[in-house]
Amino acid sequence: MSADEARATRRQQLVDAVHLLGALGYGQGLAGYVSARDPHRDGCYWVNPLGVDFRRLRGDDLLLVGPAGTVVEGHGELNPSVDPLHGELHRARPDLVAFAHTHSPLGKAWSALGRPLDPITQDSCVLFERHAVYEEFGGPVTDRQEGKRIAAVLGDRMAVILRSHGFLTGGRTVAEAAWLHVVMERAAEVQLRAEAAGEPHVIPDRVARATARMLSEVAYADTQFWNLYTNVCTRP
Repeated sequence: MSADEARATRRQQLVDAVHLLGALGYGQGLAGYVSARDPHRDGCYWVNPLGVDFRRLRGDDLLLVGPAGTVVEGHGELNPSVDPLHGELHRARPDLVAFAHTHSPLGKAWSALGRPLDPITQDSCVLFERHAVYEEFGGPVTDRQEGKRIAAVLGDRMAVILRSHGFLTGGRTVAEAAWLHVVMERAAEVQLRAEAAGEPHVIPDRVARATARMLSEVAYADTQFWNLYTNVCTRP
């Protein structure tokens, strides 16, 4: 695959991911963005612009952000939170291709509790020991030092709960970053319902860890993403 073909594929994957999150109701006004590393330009990543509804995003709307944190390709407005957060995440985790952050309804609700999701179902085990909680809240992330702190809390994990803010996920593919966002939203819904009814049984660490290893294959995430995308989205 040529560099241009690889870039076109990555851009379309990013658009598809944003469309799925929008179709699921995770977009809200000016908040939220998904970024994906450019496959051939070192230190550069693509991201959706400020103010474009998730469901209406087109490939031509995407912005390419360079190593200095400025737009080097594209004509839309860059959300001021993007590079202080996603730029620092991309620099800290070169093993991950993409990051997704939204203000999804249940992500906000669960983040207000300021605690990790528990392995109370088989599906939620995929998050076991793979997510953390960032316990500070200082408003929108526009401070690069806060982005560095969030990246440090993420460590070698795949997701962070930003307290009183929402969910942030990373992926070895664009699809995985988006799919883990869906997994977290569904896990939050299940746990909120279970705790409203009683005290959920927590799966033992040993079993949860083994289940997480099985469910965390990137091919599994990619397949689940495309199954869901096919069911709820159509390309414009």
